[in-house]
Amino acid sequence: MAAFKEIKERIQSVKTTQKITAAMKMVSAAKLNKAQKNIAGMLPYSNALHHILRSVLAAGEDFYTPLSEERTPERVAIIAFSSDSSLAGSFNSNVIKEFRKTLSAYEHLPKENILIYTIGKKIFEAARKSGYAVTRYFEGLAAKPDYDTIAAFTGELITLFNRKAIDRVEVVYHHFKSAGVQILTRENFLPLTLPALENTATKRTLASYLLEPSQETILAELLPKSLKLKLYTILLDSNASEHAARVVAMQTATDNADELIGELVIAYNKSRQQAITNELLDMIGGTMKN
Repeated sequence: MAAFKEIKERIQSVKTTQKITAAMKMVSAAKLNKAQKNIAGMLPYSNALHHILRSVLAAGEDFYTPLSEERTPERVAIIAFSSDSSLAGSFNSNVIKEFRKTLSAYEHLPKENILIYTIGKKIFEAARKSGYAVTRYFEGLAAKPDYDTIAAFTGELITLFNRKAIDRVEVVYHHFKSAGVQILTRENFLPLTLPALENTATKRTLASYLLEPSQETILAELLPKSLKLKLYTILLDSNASEHAARVVAMQTATDNADELIGELVIAYNKSRQQAITNELLDMIGGTMKN
């Protein structure tokens, strides 16, 4: 009888949990929809800026910028993006693994030569446990992306790179490809890779532009804007990926709860039937004795 009651209580407990996971899925789906709109709204500006950069680069002679200078990495900055909360499947654990792999690539450097910037509580906690000091933690930015904060931070990185206080900047994040696919990505942020032209015909077409005041002046304005936009895009990517991963995780948890409830109901019915059978046998046995 005790087992019979225990199964019934467990069914109720799983149903309660299922309601929570279903509600979390709906909340994450709403946040994902908003994140996708933010990315879609930024794409026209991003594409236009990329086209202008290619045009300006093609319109003049070969251009040199200190931002694209390749140097032996003796001082490195690593920027890692995660979420503030859990229950997002392997989203955070994958970022943490890639972050640790990135650190191991620079283990030959003194710890003070590695600057660590974390966006997201989970990667911040993992970075502190790694034995390295966290240079800066952007609290709350993972949940609420803010362009002004990222733009100011990018400006600081550009200044450090130009002063040769750092030689390389790497980012670790999830690229949002679709609601079902988020790609774990590690890439160089600095030095900057300038946009390349696809073919000679395209170069001839773009090179017809007349630039005023000069190619150098225009690019000196455009390149920092491009870097700020790129880091902000990465932040939006990570934010959308988090919500997408949580939607999938909560849907999986809800489906698993359905299966578990089904198994428990079968066990409950079997236990109930066994109890009824036992009572009947007791009654029959008592009648035969009388």
